[in-house]
Amino acid sequence: MSLRTRLLILVIAAMLVPAILVGLRFVQNRSSEINAALANLTATADDIASDLDEKIQGTAQLHYGLARARDLDTRDKAACSAFLSEVREEYPQFTGILTIDPDGSLFCDSLRTNRTLDLRDRAYFKQALASRGIALEPVFGRLTGLSVLQIAYPVRSETGALKLVLLASFNLRKFAEFHDKRLLGQKEILLLDSKGTVLVAPSRGGWTEPVGTSIAGSELLRFAATPDRKAYQEVTDRDGRTHVWAVAARSPSTRDAGLYIMVGRSEDGLVAAANRRLYEDVAILAVASLLLLAAVWILATVSVGRQVGRLATMAKKLGLGDLSARIPPPHPGGELGGLMTLLNGTAESLEQQRAAIADLSHKLSQSQKMEAMGQLTGGVAHDFNNLLTVILGNSEHLADRLAGNKELHRIANDIATAAERGSDLTRSLLAFARKQPLRPRDIDIAVKIHEMEQLLRRPLGEHIECTFALEPDLWLTSVDPGQLTTALLNLVLNARDVMPLGGKLTIEARNTSLGESDLDVNGEPRPGDYVMVAVTDTGSGMTAEVASRAFEPFFTTKEVGKGTGLGLSMVYGFVRQSGGVVQMQSEPGQGSVVRLFFPRLATPPNEQPSPVERIVAPDGSETILVVEDDDMVRAYVESELKTLGYRVIAASNGPAALELLRRAGDIDLLLTDVVMPGGMFGPELARQATGLRPGLKVLFTSGYTQNPVKMPDGVGDALILTKPFRRKDLAAMLRSALSAPPR
Repeated sequence: MSLRTRLLILVIAAMLVPAILVGLRFVQNRSSEINAALANLTATADDIASDLDEKIQGTAQLHYGLARARDLDTRDKAACSAFLSEVREEYPQFTGILTIDPDGSLFCDSLRTNRTLDLRDRAYFKQALASRGIALEPVFGRLTGLSVLQIAYPVRSETGALKLVLLASFNLRKFAEFHDKRLLGQKEILLLDSKGTVLVAPSRGGWTEPVGTSIAGSELLRFAATPDRKAYQEVTDRDGRTHVWAVAARSPSTRDAGLYIMVGRSEDGLVAAANRRLYEDVAILAVASLLLLAAVWILATVSVGRQVGRLATMAKKLGLGDLSARIPPPHPGGELGGLMTLLNGTAESLEQQRAAIADLSHKLSQSQKMEAMGQLTGGVAHDFNNLLTVILGNSEHLADRLAGNKELHRIANDIATAAERGSDLTRSLLAFARKQPLRPRDIDIAVKIHEMEQLLRRPLGEHIECTFALEPDLWLTSVDPGQLTTALLNLVLNARDVMPLGGKLTIEARNTSLGESDLDVNGEPRPGDYVMVAVTDTGSGMTAEVASRAFEPFFTTKEVGKGTGLGLSMVYGFVRQSGGVVQMQSEPGQGSVVRLFFPRLATPPNEQPSPVERIVAPDGSETILVVEDDDMVRAYVESELKTLGYRVIAASNGPAALELLRRAGDIDLLLTDVVMPGGMFGPELARQATGLRPGLKVLFTSGYTQNPVKMPDGVGDALILTKPFRRKDLAAMLRSALSAPPR
């Protein structure tokens, strides 16, 4: 069911309440208006009777005046009739005015008929003979045949003798017509005499009894003649129509004269006003309902429907993955506007989450790439160091043999020099791979930076302003001082290269703490306390794409021949190998800042053991077991050891070495590579070898680091000879290992 249909149903349901109220009002008003109409019938009848009483009183006053007129005190019938005719013209409500002699005969009349009438049988004449006041009788006039109210007045002499009876015939039909017009035809007027003769009949309403007929014995006459009657009476005619009648009850003169003034109305007419009000209310309610329904329909279509359409469009876009979609303002008030705002907020939050996920994904990819590159460069450096060991050793051997030939001796030295430069390159690669040999010391970095201030200023030139901001009381941290110097020098040189026209360089050191939201260049959080070293320049800066690759080995934006691309990668590897964090911020035209975070030293510093002095050792005569997987390196080491006077037993892997150790014979020292194929590395070989021969001495060689892996329990602190090495380094480390106290 659509929203518009639901709204229309709600509106219709809401309209039921006013509809019920209209119905209740109709019932109440109908009853009230019927009662009011009934009361109005009685009041109208009484008003008509009161008006008739006034007419009777006026006629009495006319009679009183005429009785004293000299024109009536004559026996001249013609003159009397002429006078009465003139009077009657002034009072058209009378059908005739006449005088009656005491014997009951007509004397003169305003109609000048000259008729002879005997009126002794008339009730009004009999009353006039016996009274001094007005006598009334409703009859049909003998001269006119019209229904009239005879108003008789006895004119007497001073002695009280009856001189004549003055009679005025009041026209009841005209009287009823006047009031019928006044009532606008909404009510029916019926005049009856005491015998039930219809004197004036209603002109409308379906009345069937003509004037002059009698309704004696009818329910209506009984109602009119009953003294203690109820206020109104319902009467049903022969055609089934029901009328309600009321009779005048407040006029004693008409009642005594036997004249019943009745006012009636059809039953339908009584409720017509209430019905009309109902029809009006229903029409108003219908129009209001239609307008309301139309307004709701327009509201639902234009406002609600359109806004819901905007919501649906937004939801569809979100469903298709378009998180940038928004519902543009203006937003309507109320729930729909709130829903639009909420949906926009949700889309914005989802868009931010997607951006955060994309950023984390990028940083994870970057971290994985850096890790993979570190493993690759470490492996390359390991193999390269094996080659350099052979090259350096053999070149040294050739140089000794060719001492008498200057040209060949120079060539041998050049080969050695090239091998040493290759060794420097591998150290850079190992620094990125975090596998370079470190000699950390517990130092105050501020003191160290202060000591190297002149070294850092020297390559900058006068066009670059260099400032130092070193916080006092820095925490101690465990860092290789030499590598720290190299890292800072690399950063300073990079900053110099991006400010060819001059600028400002700031070197800062202070204590700080990182939280979960503080990430390194690979997007990894490493919360904790650190000593931060920051190098800030005002150079050209980097784009986001360049900054994301800045720490990759061999990546550089410098011209060919002006950079190896290993500077920042060495810094990155050194800091990470030291347990720290690297951060960088850079924007084109805004300069760059590189921050190095070194972990705070948690325990008090210990005295560092004195480094082993490299001295030229005398030749030896002990037996050495050499374990090396590279054939050329193994052959070179065997040759050098034999040159130094040692007896040599060689094996290419760990299991072969263990097999030799299980045989009888003296073996004084195990010289083994750290990383070897076959599943058994040097530390594991050392553990099993010392298990077989508890007094066996161990010396490791490695192309990775001075301390590549944790030594197993029982092996102790291992001595490591880093590849590539010269003969004198090999001889010195052999004597150190052989002279070490037994474990």
